[in-house]
Amino acid sequence: MSSDDGRRHERLPDPEWPVLETETEYETGWFTGGYDLVEQPDGTTKRYYWAELATAVVVVAVADDHVVFVEQYRPNIRQTQLELPAGVVESGESFINAGLRELREETGFDAGSASLLGDVWCSTGVLRHRRGFVFAEELTPVEQNLDDNEFLSVRAVPIDEVVERATSGPTNDATVEGVLLAREEGLL
Repeated sequence: MSSDDGRRHERLPDPEWPVLETETEYETGWFTGGYDLVEQPDGTTKRYYWAELATAVVVVAVADDHVVFVEQYRPNIRQTQLELPAGVVESGESFINAGLRELREETGFDAGSASLLGDVWCSTGVLRHRRGFVFAEELTPVEQNLDDNEFLSVRAVPIDEVVERATSGPTNDATVEGVLLAREEGLL
């Protein structure tokens, strides 16, 4: 498996309920789907379906009393969104290192300082997807290095407008979560 293959690389914890069978039914370079046949506490069994996505990182980057966003069209929902920079965590990469790399690639900024705000499992009823949130500051311009499927523009939003902008549509969960986590930590 290559380090940037789009898969979640960390191991899942051992199950509390016995897993009798794991079946992968669908696999792409972007996600894997299948089910676990699980013995429930009452002795019955049930298939718990899941879609597994690569572990991701979301970056809340601040410079000159502004938060750095990217504006991009999302074909899946057929909308253009103003989002926080984000991307896949490669094998062996920490959330902080992945966040710094994604910030540099998507926005053309290096950060002199970064910290982990936290990490969460997303949509746990159906997804195996973990997301970390990184706060970055002390930004300096560098060369942007977009992937071949990234068509985006960098935008700056004043800190005093960022919560309203992040929570008004169109938006996404990662942007709302990142902004609210950073605000809760007193960083915005």
